[in-house]
Amino acid sequence: MRRLSIEGAWVTEPQVFLDSRGSFHEWFKDGDFVSATGHGLGLAQANCSVSALGTLRGVHFADVPPGQAKYVTCVRGSVLDVVVDLRTGSPTFKRWEPVLLDDRDHRAVHIAEGLGHAFMALTEGATVVYLCSEGYAPAREHGIHPLDPELAIEWPTHLTPLLSPKDAKAPGVAEAGERGLLPSYEACTAWYARQRALVSAQP
Repeated sequence: MRRLSIEGAWVTEPQVFLDSRGSFHEWFKDGDFVSATGHGLGLAQANCSVSALGTLRGVHFADVPPGQAKYVTCVRGSVLDVVVDLRTGSPTFKRWEPVLLDDRDHRAVHIAEGLGHAFMALTEGATVVYLCSEGYAPAREHGIHPLDPELAIEWPTHLTPLLSPKDAKAPGVAEAGERGLLPSYEACTAWYARQRALVSAQP
């Protein structure tokens, strides 16, 4: 796993084995995950989304604690996946980083609790699967408008963004901060430390 420029975000670039039958790769390995992050990924839920060309999902995040960490890959087609630092007080607050996820290179992205996540479908029927550390809890789930000019995420300009009604009504990052919706960097780092301590305490 390779660390991205935002603390708590990682990309996995697996070796893909090709032959006449097709391909094989390991898209998640617990040992590699623990070695990189210092803690495991507690699997509580696995999701799959299929998106029309141009669909833009996000920017989604959850209250911390416990938040919701995600491990994301694209198994059909391709998406532009974006990690956004929404943790107030973070040295990289409001920074975003894109990763191309597709069914050729089979990269996967880990997004720690407190980070925002969004993606745009670059192909018709783009299929994304992701492992989640916590189950869906509507009362703890929030969103930032993915076209917020303050974030200025550089989505592909040749596609017309297709947003859900909920995402289209999401606040910008400034409004979300004023409403107290954004997680704090202090709370998130304390949560990460707690998770690492649990691993260290194991016999």
